[in-house]
Amino acid sequence: MQKIRKISLIVSILILIIILLPFIYLEVNKNIYENKVTNYLLEEMGYDKGEIGSVEGVYGFKMPEFYTIVTFEDEPYVEYTYFAHNTVLQFGYEIIDKEHDGITKEDLKNLDPNGLID
Repeated sequence: MQKIRKISLIVSILILIIILLPFIYLEVNKNIYENKVTNYLLEEMGYDKGEIGSVEGVYGFKMPEFYTIVTFEDEPYVEYTYFAHNTVLQFGYEIIDKEHDGITKEDLKNLDPNGLID
């Protein structure tokens, strides 16, 4: 009876690990991308922590799987998209506040000259 209990416990733990593994994978990778982009903004681009509103790792169903959304304190109505696979690149932006819809690329304060935004 004791042996059956141990086997059942081990099997239950393995099943639980198999179920949780994809969630752990997603969270770990989102955190890795958040950290890469945060370090890039602070160390290479020279931002202060107080200038960065939020950095959020995102799992997307399209390619690339992981990317990061950044908002800055001086532009809370713009979400900048960064890819951080091999190198960190600002890839795009989105105006999230309808009040600021007329903003053009030239009006953006945090446009990265090394990025891919045309």
